[in-house]
Amino acid sequence: MKLIVTIPALNEEKTIGDVIRGIPRDIQGIDEVEVIVCNDGSTDKTAELAEEAGAIVLNITGRPGLGRVFRTGMDRAMRRGADVVVNIDGDGQFNSGDIAKLIQPIINDEADFVTCSRFKDPSLHPTMPGVKFWGNKVVTNIINWVCGGSDFSDVSCGFRAFNREAIYRMTLFGRYTYTQECFIDLFSKGCRIVEVPLKVRGVREHGKSRVASSIVKYATNSLPIILRAMRDIQPLKFFGGIAGILFALGTLVGGFTFFWWVFNTEIVHRLADGTADRWVHKTAPFTSLITVSGVLFVLSFLIGAVALLADMMGRHRKISEEMLYLARRRIYSSKRTIKVALPDENHQTGLPTMADAWAPIFHSVRHQGEHHETEVHVTRPEKTAV
Repeated sequence: MKLIVTIPALNEEKTIGDVIRGIPRDIQGIDEVEVIVCNDGSTDKTAELAEEAGAIVLNITGRPGLGRVFRTGMDRAMRRGADVVVNIDGDGQFNSGDIAKLIQPIINDEADFVTCSRFKDPSLHPTMPGVKFWGNKVVTNIINWVCGGSDFSDVSCGFRAFNREAIYRMTLFGRYTYTQECFIDLFSKGCRIVEVPLKVRGVREHGKSRVASSIVKYATNSLPIILRAMRDIQPLKFFGGIAGILFALGTLVGGFTFFWWVFNTEIVHRLADGTADRWVHKTAPFTSLITVSGVLFVLSFLIGAVALLADMMGRHRKISEEMLYLARRRIYSSKRTIKVALPDENHQTGLPTMADAWAPIFHSVRHQGEHHETEVHVTRPEKTAV
């Protein structure tokens, strides 16, 4: 089996060399180990030091976002024939030597996606600011709810491992980050997910995190990614939940108005002895709430209809993703497919895009023999943009 370790790095010259050299090369069940550093526009000596430490360096320009950098690393690893891919940060917060422990469930065929958990084992809890700790807890609870009551303990840790099946299945869109979206996407596709508790440094020794440097920024950038993932993967739950909330509000407002009408009466006629003979029910001063309740019920019905339509579209999405899965298997695992060999990987420039994952350019496809075997010709550009 071939293990490839991808390291997204931005100005990590003080730690990148130690992270790379600390990666174990002798792991039971692994025959070959490679390291790919995705240099995301560093202005220091990160690229040079990573190359000196023995890594393949992909120099990425344009600052496309950590999510796209992560996907570029996954793509390059698969093109180079990886059976297991580990993603680890270059800031030294994770112990590179723990890679052997992290990938053990994959080697034992017990998991497709393995992630380091900072909080599963109470004895290994890292020291970190309280805001960051509780922010992680809130996000984890949200992901557990989205995934239908799962019991994950840490969904934001960037130290994780994937087998080929998980990477074939994984379809991510987030630009800012990838961590939570991975859980929602792979859980929805039935991949086996395992958390491995490991000792992690809670605070960076050098520099500042580009993702979690600001809690407000992290929340405003991560929440849309989570909501979009939920919308696409569980549309009935997403839109049905909105419809349910509107229906509940309509019922609450309408119920209040109804009981006010029942108990708020005004006498309009009395008998000679002073006994009330006739009275009327009034909704004032809450008469306008009748309209509000009606609008809420109508919106609830309309969004409920949207939920059914979205669920139908979700079924078509599953069919499309199954076709994408089969296409990835063919591109990345077929021995007849010529992978892009990236003639000068250590000195590449350019902005990675979604289309970059399909960089092999098929010039001709012709069927041969009785079984219609396909021969694929690939152009190899002098300099491939990343």
